[in-house]
Amino acid sequence: MQENYQPLTIEQDAQNAWETSGVFNVSESPSQDKYYCLAMFPYPSGKLHMGHVRNYTIGDVISRYQRMLGKNVMQPMGWDAFGLPAENAAMKHGVHPADWTYENIDYMRNQLKQLGFAYDWDRELATCDPSYYKWEQWFFLKLLEKGLVYKKTAPVNWCPNDMTVLANEQVIDGCCWRCDTQVERKEIAQWFLKITDYADELLTSLETLDGWPEQVKTMQANWIGRSEGVELDFAVSGSEQPVRVYTTRPDTLMGVTYVAVAAEHPLALKAAETNSEIAAFIAECKLMETSEAAMETMEKRGVDSGIKAIHPLTGEEVPVWIANFVLMSYGTGAVMSVPAHDQRDFEFAQKYGIAIKQVIFAKDEGDDDCSTQAFTVKGILNNSGAFDGLSSQQAFVKIAETLEQQGKGQRKTNFRLRDWGVSRQRYWGAPIPVIYCDDCGTVPVPEVDLPVELPRDVVLDGSQSPLVAHPTFSHVDCPKCGKASRRETDTFDTFMESSWYFARYASSKADSMLDASANYWLPVDQYIGGIEHAILHLLYARFYTKLLRDEGLVVCDEPFKKLLTQGMVLKDGTKMSKSKGNTVDPQALIDQYGADTVRLFIMFAAPPEQSLEWSDSGVEGGFRFLKRLWKLVYQHVEAGELKALDKQALTEDQQALRRQVHLTIQKVTDDFGRRLTFNTAIAANMELVNNLSKFTDDSDNGRAVRQEALEAIVLLLSPIVPHIAHQLWQDLGHQQPVVSESWPKVDDAALAQNVIELVIQVNGKLRSKLSVSVNAGKDEIEKLALNDEQTQRFIEDKPVKKVIVVPGKLVNIVV
Repeated sequence: MQENYQPLTIEQDAQNAWETSGVFNVSESPSQDKYYCLAMFPYPSGKLHMGHVRNYTIGDVISRYQRMLGKNVMQPMGWDAFGLPAENAAMKHGVHPADWTYENIDYMRNQLKQLGFAYDWDRELATCDPSYYKWEQWFFLKLLEKGLVYKKTAPVNWCPNDMTVLANEQVIDGCCWRCDTQVERKEIAQWFLKITDYADELLTSLETLDGWPEQVKTMQANWIGRSEGVELDFAVSGSEQPVRVYTTRPDTLMGVTYVAVAAEHPLALKAAETNSEIAAFIAECKLMETSEAAMETMEKRGVDSGIKAIHPLTGEEVPVWIANFVLMSYGTGAVMSVPAHDQRDFEFAQKYGIAIKQVIFAKDEGDDDCSTQAFTVKGILNNSGAFDGLSSQQAFVKIAETLEQQGKGQRKTNFRLRDWGVSRQRYWGAPIPVIYCDDCGTVPVPEVDLPVELPRDVVLDGSQSPLVAHPTFSHVDCPKCGKASRRETDTFDTFMESSWYFARYASSKADSMLDASANYWLPVDQYIGGIEHAILHLLYARFYTKLLRDEGLVVCDEPFKKLLTQGMVLKDGTKMSKSKGNTVDPQALIDQYGADTVRLFIMFAAPPEQSLEWSDSGVEGGFRFLKRLWKLVYQHVEAGELKALDKQALTEDQQALRRQVHLTIQKVTDDFGRRLTFNTAIAANMELVNNLSKFTDDSDNGRAVRQEALEAIVLLLSPIVPHIAHQLWQDLGHQQPVVSESWPKVDDAALAQNVIELVIQVNGKLRSKLSVSVNAGKDEIEKLALNDEQTQRFIEDKPVKKVIVVPGKLVNIVV
């Protein structure tokens, strides 16, 4: 055995052994319990960062542990390879996005291999590969057949920097999630997936996700936003078309003093025809950003349309205002406004001098004054005619019934969730497989012509979509009539690719979208990724799984059984980023200390779901620990051959060390399997190494106990530091590689204690400790306690009133 720990040589040897044996390449094995562990795949940006290293180390540790439990473990890796950064890099460096992407993939794949991750590389995929997105296009056309896809002109979020549409979920605080540019509103024809058809199931099936963090489930539930209310019509003076609104507070209907409509609402557009002030206001609204955060904080502005609506129950006229806080794309594009009982309506009414009528009052003479702010809680109705005296809950039912009887409204369940816009006006994405024919309309690309591939010969200058500018891409004959037609030039939102990649891993070689293998592996048993994906990716992946199920391609309802959202990697208290200059290059650390030290620090510095504060000294400490472990094994191996452990002839010290070994196995098993607190598992092993360093018994049995302890440490740490464990396991005399060994089992007999330590109290105060046989009786314990030299100093000549023995814990002497 080498005397010194040389990580780079050891790690290369271990990686070569794993690659040669193909030990991590798996196939379906019905006789074995399967375990599918997956960390969210990376965008091939060029180099791994510490967030990647943490994410993938956590996944690898879990995978290796489950493998040692005897499960058939699949842990694949691939690349979320489409997206704008490749286009931007192409323009900046004059390289084709495909070349840039694949060069980055090659470099990052090598980095992942250097870190020793136990991936089944035979299942590797890249979403920019036509053999991958072919099936995405095929599935889109299946959804089109089923009516789950449609195209419409709609106001969209437009990023002027990236020149593409953004989904609502991709607008963060009014800015593009990718480049942080202020988002604008624009009318454009878009393809949509009907995620709203699945809103109810997406919400109710959250209850089945016991292995998900409550925070993520709450975020998704809020985003889906199910509400019970009433949809009702306000007639419009001089018009046959009423204004339809939806409210969750029909109990406040008698307090409506105005109706507010969106700038794009037909009533607003009609009013603008003869009023330049209204036309100017509508033009301003088109430039307005409409993310939820922006709508919450922006100044609420409006203009009186001059149109009057008729209250459905009182028949009174109320003004129709055009307001910037109402969106045509949300609900009906109109809201009934009750200033006394809604704070936004209250502020708007005060600003423009609109009447405020209170109709809800506190139940128990509480503070319900509406002079300075809206009274928004539910209570008792007054000023509400026939509904006076009813509670808000009673009035909800009664007013809904009245509207239904008069044919002016009906109860309805609404969702905050909007359909998913999947069109993007960029080049580096999967082409949308439809053709536009003047005679035949929208025509699906025939299956035999899939995939629709991206042309390579494009000009990327940022001025317009390269596919629109391409001389031939859009020119195609109609598959139905043969007439010259136009190919769709939009590409899919990249979230389309990441919404089903986990399923394709399971059927990576199938000549179809998915095959029977998918039903063996799915759902994913453990999914790992950042909480920033709680709404976007995780919601879309759940939706896509239900679509795949309903197409008969999978049988599971949900994609991920358990979800672990790992914390960020911080340096100097802030998230690592190039712009802040506080990044740490994983490659430099691997070159200096080896991958095992990096992995050990990452897993030791914090529990996985918490943020991790980077520490150079912590990395150095991890390296010292591995050198210390290496030295312990070296000294033990160099001492010569071993004799078998004789458990019947153990000394007290040998028994104590064996007990700690098996207590450590017990704790680490719980930390890995139930708690996922790998930092405390490492700490327990470090404590065992400390005690082993002090164990100087070189007798035959002493050396046999040391061998057992070292074997346990190597096995317990092997998921975290697999390279050094690979070598040390061989050096400890084993032919089978550690990666194929089973997880160590607790020897219950070793946990048994012959001697226990009791606390001695005098008048309830701790005065001494006493070691006694576990079989010692009450009288013997009393005698030993009273004769204890330290205890006698506190008793002196005082008479002993009584002695209380609490078995296994303490003796209390009352004097």
